[in-house]
Amino acid sequence: MKTILLLLLTTYGISSAQTTITKAFNDPISGETANYLTVTGTPDNSAVGANTTFNNASLTLGAASPATYSAPLAAEVTTFPGSTLKMVGSGNTFLYKQSASKLEITGLVTSDATLNLSANNGTFISYPAAFGYTETDQAQGTFTSPSASGLCKGTISISADASGTLVLGSSTYNNVLRIKSVQNFNLHLPNDTSFVFPIGSIVNTYYSYYDATHKFPLLTTIQTIINVPVAGINNQTTSGAQALNLSTLSTGDLVAKKEGLMIYPNPAQDFIQFKGETGNYSTAKIYSLDGKLIKTSDLKSGKVQVSDLPSASYFIEVSGKDNKKTETSKFIKK
Repeated sequence: MKTILLLLLTTYGISSAQTTITKAFNDPISGETANYLTVTGTPDNSAVGANTTFNNASLTLGAASPATYSAPLAAEVTTFPGSTLKMVGSGNTFLYKQSASKLEITGLVTSDATLNLSANNGTFISYPAAFGYTETDQAQGTFTSPSASGLCKGTISISADASGTLVLGSSTYNNVLRIKSVQNFNLHLPNDTSFVFPIGSIVNTYYSYYDATHKFPLLTTIQTIINVPVAGINNQTTSGAQALNLSTLSTGDLVAKKEGLMIYPNPAQDFIQFKGETGNYSTAKIYSLDGKLIKTSDLKSGKVQVSDLPSASYFIEVSGKDNKKTETSKFIKK
C-alpha cells in the first residue's frame, strides 16, 4: 500500500509542476540518443493558448527513427564555425552552438539543401522557456542545393504558444508545453550581397511538445516549403513527424542504461540515494526549474542531502570527474 501511495504521489507531483525548458534538464549532450518513432497520420497543431487540448489521437506510431548527438568532426567545425554539437536523425544533420543561455543553429544539412548560418547563427531556443516565451532572431549565411546556390538571410521566430494536455494515439500527457519555431529564409544569388533581389525562399515550421518529466519532446512535427521559381521549384512542400518511444523511459527514477545508475526515492524528503555502478560519477548538482544552481555535492557517501531544500521540484545532474559523463533527472522534494 505504501509503495502504491508513493507512486501516486510521485505521478501527481511531477504532472502538476509547470513545464519549463531549461539548459540543466533539456540541453542535449554529446553521446545521447533520443529514441523516436515515426508517426503516421496528419498531426493537428491548431490548438493555441493555455489549458488547451492537443488532440492527436488519430496518429499511429511506426518504425524507429533515433536522433543521435555527438561532437562535430574537425572538418564540420571548419565548415560551420562555432559548432559544439551535432544531431543526426531522419536523414538530416543539425549543427549547434551551445552557450549558457542559448542553443543556436549553425548549420542544417538535408537531401534537398544545405543552410550554413556561419555569418549569423540562428537561435533554436533560449533558456529558460515557459508558456508565453517569445523571441525573434536574425540569421544569415549561405545555401547550396542541386539546382542552385547562393546567400540566405531571414528570421527565426520561436514561441511557447500553447500548453495543456496532449492526446497522442492512445496515450494522454498532462502539463505539456508546446514550442513553435518558424524559420523563414529568403534566398539570393551569390553576388546579391545587399540582399535586394530574392530568388526564392525556404520556410521551416516546427512544433515540439514537451512535458516536465522527459528531456526530449514527446512529439515533434515539421513542415518545409521551398520556393525557387528560377530552378523550377514552386512551393515544394514536405512534412513529417516523430514521437518519443516512451516504452524505454522512466518517469520516477533516473536510469543511466550504460552504467546502471539509479536515484531513489522520488519524491525525496531527507536524502537522494544511488544504486548501481557509481564509480564513474563524482559530483551531483541540484538546479531549480529555471536552471539556477542550488547546491553541489560529492558522491563519496553515495547519497545527497536534500532536507535543507524547500519543498518543490528540482533537477539533479550527476557527472564524472572529467564532466564528460552526465545524467540528469527531475525529482520532487517533499
